[in-house]
Amino acid sequence: MADWFEGWFDSKYYHILYKNRDHQEAQLFIDKLYHLLELQPENKVLDLACGKGRHAIYLNKKDVDVVGADLSAQSILHAQQYENDKLKFVVHDMREVLYEQHFDFVFNLFTSFGYFEDEKEQVKTINAIHDTLKPKGILVLDFMNVHKTIKRLVPSETKEIEGITFHLNRKVENGFIVKTISFEDQGQAYRFEERVKVITEQDFRAYVQSWDVLNVFGDYHLGAFEPETSDRFILVAQKK
Repeated sequence: MADWFEGWFDSKYYHILYKNRDHQEAQLFIDKLYHLLELQPENKVLDLACGKGRHAIYLNKKDVDVVGADLSAQSILHAQQYENDKLKFVVHDMREVLYEQHFDFVFNLFTSFGYFEDEKEQVKTINAIHDTLKPKGILVLDFMNVHKTIKRLVPSETKEIEGITFHLNRKVENGFIVKTISFEDQGQAYRFEERVKVITEQDFRAYVQSWDVLNVFGDYHLGAFEPETSDRFILVAQKK
């Protein structure tokens, strides 16, 4: 059976449901990272699980050399229209090494981690990122703050977008936050599911125990991480 994300992220309905994502917020975050990390034109950045490339495209406008990688062929096809000499997009599975010791930075943003049922696959992803980075390369991993997310989980809601009524149901099940998306379109019923592992700060620190943890932030303004109140968990770690 295919993993849930293979079909859902390649579906047009995924992009309809999330069409109103905040691009201004995404650009603010990239601006903050650009200054924090003191990015230079010669730096090579991998935007891992880039989707349609909103972060990669904006970062490239700052004259940074960026490769966007995502498993969704449809997302990459869309993103490739923005390619130039310093911006490329490729279909890629994050569990594998893209280019050996090639990148100065790897960005994994907007909760694009923790999708795998087998814990070994999460570890394999971190190891692949490690091997993709140059010595002293830096990983920025932006994840939800699971404490706040679970505390404020909305069990069910309905959204109407482009004439489609999406029924969303959420729960915590076997260590995963599960969202079920059901709807009808042109007389046909659809049902998709998102499953993201509940990963705490302690879990992430265990994943990168052989790295140097440089910072942990709690929002896109790079404020301090507070387990009970922060919206995000943003890890900045350096390969030794």
